[in-house]
Amino acid sequence: MPPDVLDFSRRAELVELMDEPCSREEMRACLRDLARLNQWFLGYRPTLRWLERFQFSQNGRPAHIVDIGCGFGDGLRRIEEWAAQRRIAVELTGCDLNPDAVAIAAEASPKRSRIEWVAADVFSFKTTKPIDIVVSSLFTHHLTEEQIVRFLMWMENVAQMGWFINDLSRASIPYRLLKAFSKLAGLHPFVQHDGPVSIARAFVAEDWRRICMAAELHARDITIETFKPARLCVGRRKPGIK
Repeated sequence: MPPDVLDFSRRAELVELMDEPCSREEMRACLRDLARLNQWFLGYRPTLRWLERFQFSQNGRPAHIVDIGCGFGDGLRRIEEWAAQRRIAVELTGCDLNPDAVAIAAEASPKRSRIEWVAADVFSFKTTKPIDIVVSSLFTHHLTEEQIVRFLMWMENVAQMGWFINDLSRASIPYRLLKAFSKLAGLHPFVQHDGPVSIARAFVAEDWRRICMAAELHARDITIETFKPARLCVGRRKPGIK
């Protein structure tokens, strides 16, 4: 289990079990329980609220939204539902480094879904379609700061309308609450371990200001927003985009 004593003034250097080799069956069970946590604790809300701020169909074609580190695909499926309810034309692509996660996301999607699932490293990800928006959820805390800077620069280069990072806020109270809740709820052992560890590996606002500055993004270029419970999100809307 995660340690009881941590210094929350800085990101913890801990290993998540999901980042280690495991069977597809183990991965499926873990991702399913993570999706349950996202649903119970309003994990999709920050991304959907950010998307609400855009006027889509500005260029006469469906908006292409790419989800990096898509995992179980529940976040992208929720975006698909949101767009359908508003009659917004979208093309959706989920990208994950783990081919098992991509296969699991595809099998968990209804037959009517038109999401494209791709197994690839983000920095080698290729698409023939222009990318309008890049989103990610619970992805960046898996990276080093140097990798996050590179990821920010990649998104800034490819996303024509903007990008949004939906991740966790590092604090001791959410860490302890999630540790207790995941055990009481009988969630998968990986989730019981990785959920609290994810919070310990996550960020505070000052971290994001420093990382964005390293990626040559100024404070006026980005938004840093908190969402309860325990979410800290970074968004970028390109100049001139409504």
